[in-house]
Amino acid sequence: MPDARARDLTGEAAVVGIIGWPVAHSLSPLMHNRAFAHLDMNWVYVPFAVRPENLEAAVAGLRALSVRGFNVTIPHKTAIIPFLDQLTPAAAAIGAVNTVINRDGWLVGDNTDGLGFLQSLWEGAEFDPAGSRVVILGAGGAARAVAVTLADAGATRIVVANRTVARAQELASVVRSRGAQAEAVPVGSPLLEDELAAADLLVQTTPAGMEKAGMAGESSGGEAPAAPPVPESWLRPPLIVCDIVYTPPETPLLAAARRRGLRVVPGWGMLLYQGAAAFERWTGRPPPVAVMRDALLEALDAGR
Repeated sequence: MPDARARDLTGEAAVVGIIGWPVAHSLSPLMHNRAFAHLDMNWVYVPFAVRPENLEAAVAGLRALSVRGFNVTIPHKTAIIPFLDQLTPAAAAIGAVNTVINRDGWLVGDNTDGLGFLQSLWEGAEFDPAGSRVVILGAGGAARAVAVTLADAGATRIVVANRTVARAQELASVVRSRGAQAEAVPVGSPLLEDELAAADLLVQTTPAGMEKAGMAGESSGGEAPAAPPVPESWLRPPLIVCDIVYTPPETPLLAAARRRGLRVVPGWGMLLYQGAAAFERWTGRPPPVAVMRDALLEALDAGR
């Protein structure tokens, strides 16, 4: 396999990348450039640090430079929408963009976070959401991607738990519009314990559990707390527990779930598969998922 750090790019090299602020912590360049090297492709993936006030100019510049496409991370996933020419149904439903495809100057905003999440669930726990009951912790952009995708995949009931109940209610309304039952409850409420007792899947979408600046589906957080975001005693079989945070790979919630004998799905799978989907959209080629997984896990093992 060619060395990803020593590839010879020609003047015809295709450029893709990621925009965000900050973006230096992103593991996406490692995944994609390893994939390009493995396939001996004349492509390169570049991180672009874009301040919020420069977003419109940056998008115009990427368009003018004929960049083939780019990922979008915080804080630009929603703010970028007015500067694009079209949204895919997934991006429109989720209300956020994590992938842009440049079709001869026509910028199409897509969202592969939900697809990546579903694939990680299947790989990690062989979980099919059809007919399931789900509890989601958080009501931000990542929670919306997860909730919309699970509702569209056939989940029958989705409970959104958030410190700000109004935000949870807003997301619950979106879920109902997709055809699933939905409720909003405050974090820490006895109602949440009752919902977890009846749930098939718990998904943690907030930055809680992050040990350093990183990305949960490409988002950031602070110091890792000593305790999981819900009491460990509330985690009971046969619940499956997923935490979309991937730095550290074993969050306090996942560690608590393992102690309770539950199946767990770590957050790096969502990052892997949303990136693999973006790779295919840009290049038209099947992504070398195993190669991308190895690059990602090597970086996580090294404490990147």
